[in-house]
Amino acid sequence: MLLVAKIALGLGAAVAVAGAYTFHEGLLRVDVDESRVKGSHVHVWVPAALVPMAMNFVPRHQMERAGYQAGRFMPLFHAVAKGLQKYPEADLVEVRDGDQSVHIRTHNGSLLIDAEEPGQTVHIACPLATIDDVSRKVAEFAPAS
Repeated sequence: MLLVAKIALGLGAAVAVAGAYTFHEGLLRVDVDESRVKGSHVHVWVPAALVPMAMNFVPRHQMERAGYQAGRFMPLFHAVAKGLQKYPEADLVEVRDGDQSVHIRTHNGSLLIDAEEPGQTVHIACPLATIDDVSRKVAEFAPAS
């Protein structure tokens, strides 16, 4: 009986540590709400730590293609992500045009994008550390200049 308790305690501790690591970087969140006649509602919440891990399973030719197409911009993304981490609460862009609006800001280490128009709302939250990780991973596959 004592052996079973020790095994259960070990497994419980492993699950707790894995959960803490997974949610340490925060959540990648995409919420899309359409209120038109038969509007759709899509809400996707993913632990941000899974994104760089999932990139290890992307076929090499796809990563090389991404590196070729976007590789030259990855140093800029890396610099912006690192720079924005110094400003945890900053309004970057706010545009209003009649009933439409777009607001881009940082909040608690995440980049938030909110877009609204009549009948449709989109909210995106992505941790800046995840943007940095993805930009570095894509830059690895960029052709040497």
